[in-house]
Amino acid sequence: MLRRETAGKDQKFFTLNEAIERFSRKRTRSGNQPEPSSHSYAQATQTHTPPIQSLESPMTGIEQLHIETALSQPPRKKARAATLDLRNITPNTAGPPSPLPSPTGTPSPAALHSGWPSSDPESPSISQSPFQPDLSVTTLLALPNLVQQFSALPPQLQSHLLLRLLCHSPLPVLRSVHGVLTPLLSRDFLTQLPPELTSHVLSYLPSSALARASRVSRAWRAIIDSDPVLWCELLKYNSLWFGGGSENAFADAVFAKRAHMPLTPDALPLPHPYKLLFKTRHLTRTRWLETEPPRSLNFPAHGSAVVTCLLFSHNRIISASDDHSIHVYSPFTGTLLRALDGHNGGVWALAATKDILVSGSTDRTVRIWNLETGRCTHVFGGHTSTVRCLAIVKPVWVDVEGDDYNTRREKWPKRTLIVTGSRDHTLRVWRLPREEDPEYKCFGADNVDDGDPSEEDVDENPFHERLLEGHDHAVRALAARGRTLVSGSYDSTVRVWDIITGACKWILVGHTQKVYSVVMDHVRNQVCSGSMDGTVRVWSLATGQCLHTLTGHTSLVGLLGLSSSHLVSAAADSTLRIWDAGSGELNHALQAHTGAITCFQHDEFKVLSGSDGTLKMWDVRKGSPVCDLLTGITGVWQVVFQGRWCVAASNKMDATYLDVWDFGRKGDTDEDWGMAGEGNISDDSEDEDDMSVDQSMEQEDGNDSVVGFASRLNSTAWSRTAGAGSRTSQFSFNRPQDETPTRPRHPRRK
Repeated sequence: MLRRETAGKDQKFFTLNEAIERFSRKRTRSGNQPEPSSHSYAQATQTHTPPIQSLESPMTGIEQLHIETALSQPPRKKARAATLDLRNITPNTAGPPSPLPSPTGTPSPAALHSGWPSSDPESPSISQSPFQPDLSVTTLLALPNLVQQFSALPPQLQSHLLLRLLCHSPLPVLRSVHGVLTPLLSRDFLTQLPPELTSHVLSYLPSSALARASRVSRAWRAIIDSDPVLWCELLKYNSLWFGGGSENAFADAVFAKRAHMPLTPDALPLPHPYKLLFKTRHLTRTRWLETEPPRSLNFPAHGSAVVTCLLFSHNRIISASDDHSIHVYSPFTGTLLRALDGHNGGVWALAATKDILVSGSTDRTVRIWNLETGRCTHVFGGHTSTVRCLAIVKPVWVDVEGDDYNTRREKWPKRTLIVTGSRDHTLRVWRLPREEDPEYKCFGADNVDDGDPSEEDVDENPFHERLLEGHDHAVRALAARGRTLVSGSYDSTVRVWDIITGACKWILVGHTQKVYSVVMDHVRNQVCSGSMDGTVRVWSLATGQCLHTLTGHTSLVGLLGLSSSHLVSAAADSTLRIWDAGSGELNHALQAHTGAITCFQHDEFKVLSGSDGTLKMWDVRKGSPVCDLLTGITGVWQVVFQGRWCVAASNKMDATYLDVWDFGRKGDTDEDWGMAGEGNISDDSEDEDDMSVDQSMEQEDGNDSVVGFASRLNSTAWSRTAGAGSRTSQFSFNRPQDETPTRPRHPRRK
């Protein structure tokens, strides 16, 4: 209850609501009166609520209240009304009146007394009375009108009034105003600049700064991740751009995979493939060549048999040996996942794509396996001797010259094929069975007593396409891409075939002894062959002419490997040689082994080679040894690496072992290492007759071993759109394979 002071001892009490209504009525009455002049000051001071000022008075509101309050004081004493904290007050003319200030914020008795007319000196003291309305309540009730009047002022007057108020505000109030204004005046310049300028600004940042900037906000991350020009320049600046169409092929493969990925509306835009490629190549270079030793695992396999083939596919280690067996292991634990039994002879050729494995054996059969179930679904007969090499040929877009001499792009082959080479001097082309195709097994597939697979009538096999004859000796190696097949034979020749028609396009004559290895360079339209005569020859697929003869080896060149920039040859003279893939010039000769090179694999950063009891890693750009991964063993049969994983098959104390190295770290994903991209993404693509260009850009996992050589990175014309929200950057890649999105060059800051 509130008490009003009266003359004498009788006092009348009334509620808070009654007090507020009373003062509201007085304010209304005073507002209806004419504006006071200098001659009617006494009349104005008799009103407890100050009149509502018109817009013509710049001192409307709080300051005027303070003036009137000061004038209403007795001459003998000065008192100031309590300062009202306006920071937490939100004007709302439609809401109920705000409560009175808390007891801790109650004005002094003198201030309260100054807001009321003078009372009888005999009346009780103000300090002894309950809370009473004062100027703070009046000011609070006037706030909605103040805000409305301020909003009606022109911008120049608003600025002037605010500046005057700030000049008279204490430091705590200024701090509060600063805390409110700072976020309101902040601007995200990256999201407001045009995409071209944003890309130019970001291009001055090193990769570490970009990584931090991408964590500032979702908008910044979307801008940084989706800029292909930015990541293209980063790849080049850090010497991670290899050219030869490998970058475009990687991007095509990633886009093809994403075509089948569902996206939620609130998800961040997926990063451009060039960013994934930068991360993959940066990890490969730093983790393999510049950091601490990797985690390793060692376990026995295949008893004491020789491991003839070794693959790494979709986190599976697949090994074959001369004991007729094929094993599938886990790289994480070394556990035997599958034992694929069925061949009646040593397995000398393997190729895998996704969950399908193709094997060739000395039993003259080709078998198709389902890696998920371990079941052999198809057995093809027809070869009359050992199946020594094979390859899976997937549909890709290739340039085809028509009868009118105009070049057009076509997809070949129309569906995935298998090509096999045998010691019976022939090659055969088969269609790779699909999941919905019926099973097929030739004579003697399950029991040799049922018949000889070599005597099967292949015309009855619905998966057999054609027979390629022409070599006069065993077919030792082959490579294929699109509709072009290259085979190397012990007859010292290399033949170029059209897979679709079966025609022999070129017979490449020049080697003087058996041809043991071939690789195809589809970017430069060339093929390279290694021979027992110690030379490596480079041939033109367009003319059939020998372009280069690479000499230096003194013995059999049994292994060849090709990457975007380097051609690597390994020989029985215990050396490896690194050549420039374009000019054929010798870059480095790797001389540290003491025996014949039995296996090797390489990429743009490293070479892994096995020989006389050691497995060595080399820096391919410097030509210097990095480390020995294996020592103190009898021999190394096979080596293969992909992404973060490296696997080697070796012999130690008459027992065969598989060694596994993991160069990754906790938290790394397959996408970080490109195992779902640069080396293995093609296995996830659809294989349909009418698949689009996005679906048909597929690659094979390179393996420069004695088994054969997979086709290299593809390059196609592609057009993609990447961006975040309304920010879109479109780049059309209908260009030569070495051409990349560019802008004017500038110095990059480290």
